[in-house]
Amino acid sequence: MDVMEFFQHSAGQWQSQRTTHHLPFRRAELGGSNITVEALDKANEKIIAICELHEIDPALAVGGAYVAWNGEMAWDRDGEGNHEGTTVFALVPDQDNSRKGRLLRERGYAEIVPVVGRYEMDDEDGLILETEYDTMSSVERFWFVTPDLRMRSSIVKRFGGFNTASFCAETRVVDGKAIEGTPLADTAAVEAFDQTSQLAAMGW
Repeated sequence: MDVMEFFQHSAGQWQSQRTTHHLPFRRAELGGSNITVEALDKANEKIIAICELHEIDPALAVGGAYVAWNGEMAWDRDGEGNHEGTTVFALVPDQDNSRKGRLLRERGYAEIVPVVGRYEMDDEDGLILETEYDTMSSVERFWFVTPDLRMRSSIVKRFGGFNTASFCAETRVVDGKAIEGTPLADTAAVEAFDQTSQLAAMGW
């Protein structure tokens, strides 16, 4: 699987269940979100615009994606914690290895500014994204367990040691419902996920 095939498989609606570990405080926080992914080909005007924003020849891109999300976390207060937004990114492979390259973002994961990160498809067809910001860095890994169940782990390292690690299970949604047979399609499985994800996120 190449990087564009990964995003083509990711296209659609997803329901995400997240556990975030605030490492300095030794506390975990649960949350969830709804995610929409649209794969974009290299001729899409959004891909051309993001390349031009970063002063990179659009002809070098292989495509990218538009992502929209909204959700909430357990510690949000009323009227606070606005976890929603959209972003566009473009994929520019390295000349000597198309499984690695630059990820041009309209806005970053950890800071809302245009940023250039790195992507790599690993030996298990997982997608690894690494991004350096002015005040922090992030590493994310995405992988498919089944075509309708995607996992995501991430760690954000901030200056001063205020680091967080997260683990998500993301289930494909069709006609407003999670796909039958996936972990988030029933309450008991969600509870089991909450317990195991706390161990998984701390194990890397």
